[in-house]
Amino acid sequence: MDDLFAVAIRRYRLRAGLTQEALAERSGVSVSTIRGMETGKRRNPQLASVRQLAAALDLGPTERDGLLAAATGAAESPAVPVPRQLPAPPAPFVGRQDELDRLDSALGAGSGAAGTVVISAIAGAGGVGKSWLALHWAHRNADRFPDGQLFVDLRGFSPDSDPMDPAVAVRGFLDALGVEPGRIPVAPHAQAALFRSLVADKRMLLVLDNAADTAQIASLLPGGDTCTVAVTSRNRLSGLITGHGAHHLSVDTLTDSEARGLLVARLGGPRIDAEPAAADELVRLCGGFPLALSIIASRAHTHPRLPLSELADELREGALDVLDDADPAASLPAVLSLSQRALTDEEAEVFGLLAIAPGPDIGPAAADSLTGRGRSRTRALLRRLEQASLIDQDGAGRYRMHDLIRRYAGTAHDLGDETRAAALRRVLDFYTHTAHAGARLLDSHREVIDLAPPAAACHPQPLSDIPAAMEWFDAEHQNLLAAQCTAAAHGLHRTAWQLAWTLNDFHYRRGHRHDQLAVWRIAVDSAGRVPDPDAQILSHRLLGRAHVVLGHHEEAISSLNQALALSEQQNDRALQAHAHYTLASIWPDGRRALEHARLALDLYRGLDEPIREGNALNAVGWYAARLGEYDTAREHCQAALALYQQHQDVNGQAQTEDSLGYIDHHSGRHHDAVRHYREAISLYRDLDNTYETTDTLERLGHTHAALGHHDRARTVWQEARDLFRQQGRDEEADQVERQLDGLAGLDGRGEQDGPDRAQ
Repeated sequence: MDDLFAVAIRRYRLRAGLTQEALAERSGVSVSTIRGMETGKRRNPQLASVRQLAAALDLGPTERDGLLAAATGAAESPAVPVPRQLPAPPAPFVGRQDELDRLDSALGAGSGAAGTVVISAIAGAGGVGKSWLALHWAHRNADRFPDGQLFVDLRGFSPDSDPMDPAVAVRGFLDALGVEPGRIPVAPHAQAALFRSLVADKRMLLVLDNAADTAQIASLLPGGDTCTVAVTSRNRLSGLITGHGAHHLSVDTLTDSEARGLLVARLGGPRIDAEPAAADELVRLCGGFPLALSIIASRAHTHPRLPLSELADELREGALDVLDDADPAASLPAVLSLSQRALTDEEAEVFGLLAIAPGPDIGPAAADSLTGRGRSRTRALLRRLEQASLIDQDGAGRYRMHDLIRRYAGTAHDLGDETRAAALRRVLDFYTHTAHAGARLLDSHREVIDLAPPAAACHPQPLSDIPAAMEWFDAEHQNLLAAQCTAAAHGLHRTAWQLAWTLNDFHYRRGHRHDQLAVWRIAVDSAGRVPDPDAQILSHRLLGRAHVVLGHHEEAISSLNQALALSEQQNDRALQAHAHYTLASIWPDGRRALEHARLALDLYRGLDEPIREGNALNAVGWYAARLGEYDTAREHCQAALALYQQHQDVNGQAQTEDSLGYIDHHSGRHHDAVRHYREAISLYRDLDNTYETTDTLERLGHTHAALGHHDRARTVWQEARDLFRQQGRDEEADQVERQLDGLAGLDGRGEQDGPDRAQ
């Protein structure tokens, strides 16, 4: 007798829902005999006993004959089917190596773990490729499941039906496992129990595709530790993860290289190579969304003469229209609508509000103000949208929505003009008021601007100190830029120029020179649309300063002369002083720069503004030093430093220590220069001012080199070079690289502690 006989006896008994004792009582065969048959210990059973068992189990003629054949060894297997239900593998399949490796790892981790089932809950937005991934992985690993593979589409998000009743799925599995209709219990719970009995101790794979929620799949999970279950769903299935220890795998969009590979696989390399720029644009516009890429590839495939550039133009102008189709399975809006349809009205409204939020992502505090629903309720709604795979939360706790989902969200729910306007006002007020508080922390001596009170239900984020402010600005930078553009586009011009004001010191400290120019260009236009001459003067002046930093000489002169002319029309000495102070920075002719700095100093001295006076004193000292007038320079800078220390202006102290370092370096007092430069760097780092830190490091390197301290020079120049690169200041970085090359020829001479020598 083959061991297959033992397997068949046990299988038929479990199918009938009988214990060994119950089968013995019904058949007249002893319990010990039945136990021996099932364990394989009882060889060559009496055929009469086998017939008694077959009758007690109510086997049909085919099953009875198969059992008798197995008992005599005349058949290789009992008449029990091995299901192979996996649909055809998807093609083409590209990328996803990390996800495949994680699925393999989850399978390996569950092998032999008693009392566990390896369950991988594959979650992601509709059209992101969950089923594609699950089926590819299942086919790749089919040989690891010799007892079969079961598959069911649970239709959790279907355009033409409700989610499948779990009892229907169980009944389908029983049919696939060869259970005759007459042997299937009536009660759903009994059917589920029979299913678990049949797959117990089997090495099988169950792919439960498109699940609506955990409740739908609970009755489909095996009870043993030998089966593997892969579940796909647009919901995160937190109950499955919490209650069953599932391995969660979130499926994201494809990388650019993977997306391009998909287009190549669908359309062929020659067509992609013929229009590489258009192919790159299609990849960018689809944002790695597999369904979008497949729809585009399908259009291109069915229209072989259609240029890819024309398809890219259509997609750029109206992505949702291009990606729509009469066939719901080939329509991105239709696929996304199935997720949106499952939301409550409140969840759908917040989904639509997130689409109008400025910037690529949103933090929890900003989301609170956007929705106007308060912290607790907003968090709950965001969690629900995340569970529905309509938004993602990153490791920093910020929420992001794919560009195509955002476009859909903007049209899927009718927010109403009043709701939309109120939400936009709240979130813009959040950014403006929080950024204003941060800017005041960065420079408490700066001129004050007046903000209107924040809108009702807007709650600006409190910031405690300079590090907290810089961290917030770093996190929200792109959103603040977008907020300014949004404000200007909606005619909220006072908000637009005020946002530029709030960003000024952050941009300066981080070296975001091009962003600084962009925000002040918008600010000049917006300030010109509000009845506020001070705002117009300030905007022209700081636009000029942004041009100065980028070396735009003519543009800087034009903007600053406008600021000076407007301030003279207003007969405002302070604004005139500000304009002269900034004009000093644009003249390559040091004498002219010094004249503007002295004019600014004279004006500030009559205004009782000690910090402004300190700024002008430092400027006079700096430009005098550039002209070689070191005694005059030192005198003015020391006076500036005293004012800054008296009024606790750390930024002013750092700038003046840097100026004094420059003066001492060029007048041969190199050890004093090192001391001043190091103090400036320490203060700049306290302020998190990487821009000025970089400049001072570069100057300190010259002083170390002048002292013969080549290793120290190399260290600070290497740091300066790297910081210049990070700030996009490539010309300065290249210059430092040349200075480092110059040091290379001096290697081996060692550091010297001899007398100072000029560079």
